[in-house]
Amino acid sequence: MPKAPPSREVQRERRAWALESQRWTHERHVEKGYRIKWGYVAIAYLVEFMVIGASLWGAWLFAGVYSDGDNHAFYFMLLAPLVYAAVELCRVPLGILARTQRSYFVRCLAVLGILFAAGVTTKSVSQLGEMMFHPRLMEAARTKTALKDAQADRASIDTRIAAADARVQQYTTELEQIEKRAAENSAQLAGLPAQRCEKVFGTNSRGVRYQNLKCVTDPRTQTLSASVAKAGADRTALTKDLEEARKARAALDRGQADRRVADAEQAYRNAVNRSQLHSFTAMVYGVDPIDVTDAQVHAFLRIFVFVPALCAAFASTILALCAVSVRKTFMDEDDLGATIDPAATPYLIDQLTEGLRQELGLNRPGAPREAASSGAVIPLDRRPPAAAQAPVNASAGAGA
Repeated sequence: MPKAPPSREVQRERRAWALESQRWTHERHVEKGYRIKWGYVAIAYLVEFMVIGASLWGAWLFAGVYSDGDNHAFYFMLLAPLVYAAVELCRVPLGILARTQRSYFVRCLAVLGILFAAGVTTKSVSQLGEMMFHPRLMEAARTKTALKDAQADRASIDTRIAAADARVQQYTTELEQIEKRAAENSAQLAGLPAQRCEKVFGTNSRGVRYQNLKCVTDPRTQTLSASVAKAGADRTALTKDLEEARKARAALDRGQADRRVADAEQAYRNAVNRSQLHSFTAMVYGVDPIDVTDAQVHAFLRIFVFVPALCAAFASTILALCAVSVRKTFMDEDDLGATIDPAATPYLIDQLTEGLRQELGLNRPGAPREAASSGAVIPLDRRPPAAAQAPVNASAGAGA
């Protein structure tokens, strides 16, 4: 079915209403002296709410990690971020006030408030930036510590190998000396004469004769036997120490230490390659990521954390400042409704005509008629002389 044509009256009313609304809005802006672009203000508030939401969520995660399960500490750590969020919410209104207020004192207070709120935002956003780089930095620090330990272990492996070799050599020499002394004592003990036994005859106190067998041992035998026994005990203890020293020496393998250093270096390189901060720092300083120092990393960390934090702190405020269009004076507007009084029209026409005459050199008598008849100039005032002079005479009479 064909649609009915739109009513022209309705369209005229709508157009008139739109024009009236625009005229009213414009006059209101002119009276206030400024105009606010609310679309930009809405974007500024959206950015502000995103910063506040990210700051609160980061504070929540931060409190959950570092409160160690203590609920009181967890909620205590969230109080300050809530206050910071309230302060951050004031930046956009302060930016609008800094542009719309006519008092310079109030403007200065608004700018001061913006700086204070931007400082709070910088703190919150910089904390978020540090939390973003923290896991990778911690992994890189842990692997670097393991690498240093492995390198220190390899650096001292030669000293420990030399000490272990000296200990093994000492125990071996002492064992040889004990073996030699035991052999000498055994040889001397074997070279001693055998035990001598003799029959002894005698008479006891009762007058009865007796006969006994008496054995005499060499007095050196007891000393040599004790020396041989002591040498055996010392040999047993020293043999045990020698075995332990040899095991400790076998554990000191330089090749194994080199492999540990290589593994630790590879783990550290992998951690550094996963760290964006190390990669950017190495790119700036032109070195290998594994050779980047901690001082260079932290210097670059300050740039990566504080510069974006400052940009985030002032971005929405700058947008709010730019959303206000200030009109310094009412005379800057060309549509303030100024009109020309009809009584002044002849004076303006006479001035324009006189200017054209002087420009074209038509001040001599009879020249306007000739120029008009020839088509050189079209007179602006086409009224008869009596009609042109009537308003002047009327004005003169009113003035009299």
